[in-house]
Amino acid sequence: MLVLDVSVVTVALPTMGRDLGIGDQALQWIINAYVLVFAGLLLLGGRLADLFGRRRIFLSGLVLFTAASLFGGLATAGWALIAARAGQGFGAAVLAPTTLTMITTTFPEGSGRTRAIAAWTAMGFAGGAAGGVLSGVLTEYLTWRSTLLINVPIGVVAIALVVRQLEGDELTVRRSLDVPGAVLATGGLTALTYAVSQGGAYGWTAPSFYWGLIAAVVLLALFVLVEHRYAATPLIPLRLLRIPAIARGNVASVLAGACMVPMWYFLTLTVQHTLHYSPLQAGLALLPHALVSIVVGVRVTPWLMSRVDGRTLVVFGASLAAAGFWWQSLLTPDMGYVLGILGPALLISSGGGLLNTPITTIAASGAGPAEAGAVSGLLTTARQSGAAIGLAVLVSISGTHLDRAWLATAITLLFLAVFAFFLPAQRDSARVS
Repeated sequence: MLVLDVSVVTVALPTMGRDLGIGDQALQWIINAYVLVFAGLLLLGGRLADLFGRRRIFLSGLVLFTAASLFGGLATAGWALIAARAGQGFGAAVLAPTTLTMITTTFPEGSGRTRAIAAWTAMGFAGGAAGGVLSGVLTEYLTWRSTLLINVPIGVVAIALVVRQLEGDELTVRRSLDVPGAVLATGGLTALTYAVSQGGAYGWTAPSFYWGLIAAVVLLALFVLVEHRYAATPLIPLRLLRIPAIARGNVASVLAGACMVPMWYFLTLTVQHTLHYSPLQAGLALLPHALVSIVVGVRVTPWLMSRVDGRTLVVFGASLAAAGFWWQSLLTPDMGYVLGILGPALLISSGGGLLNTPITTIAASGAGPAEAGAVSGLLTTARQSGAAIGLAVLVSISGTHLDRAWLATAITLLFLAVFAFFLPAQRDSARVS
């Protein structure tokens, strides 16, 4: 639900605007309200699981996300819809790191954790494609409200399963929330996300970009100071950043997020503007990306990680995806679907399926159970921040020339392939059957 909801409303935006009287300039806030709150609260969401229990926080996030989806689906005014999207973002910011924390605390390092992380990353990657397909189907055959209301029955079922099946967990950290750190981190990350979105939309000389960037630098600098000197239970213990696996793994996650998440935005534009597909056709055209990434990520990558160093998979996966993005940059209207979309998709999705799980496994290792939530929050924040920055930069670079976005993505992935040589070695101790 979480990754899907970033993209599921995109096709429905024009209809939402007409029904609720939302102007073109305000429409972007239906997306931004979700993304800004989601990115800004991820660090807090991850730490809450450590402080108050994973089951309690996971259930709270589910209730908030489901209630916000219901409120948005029934909204009769633009402000109500935007507020509901912000509520969804808050719920998602709690749920995303908590799900990863559950994996890292349930499974010890080895093949079992690798398989679980592989499924987690594959579902996240596939959500981008599923959002486009679902949005096209629901908007065309039902109503834009269904793009939000569909979360309600899913959320209700998930809440019932959590209440009945998920056992409570022992609290390993003293219940003392770092309120100043939470406020500064949330404000700094929200300001950073806002700044890069404004830079991508209005240019890197826009006043809104500079003021947002200045606010982000000041708030994040104060956050580091508070965490280092004053916080009794830091939101992010700074010693975690001295662990090579966590520090370098998060850098790799930023680079991967900057490449693989914005891909869905540019693919949707490519198939609609270059190949002139309808929104529904565009969504269906991207299904192979999701299917290949799931198969490679869930089945192939865990098997390989019991036999090959994770760094090797990142190098090969990033290089393979870079070749796919270069191929995608060659698209012309007369190439057709097979050569223009499907061929690059096989390389891009295979490469993405190979690199995401090793990066996540490396970045989530090296910390104890008491800090698992903090590590998960840091990792999901790195990926989301990379996605926001990557999208803004690529939009600015490409303009009306989408091939530039594909080439820039390919170059970034080649840089990731080189950086992977500096990641710590990572190989499952147990073989996958």
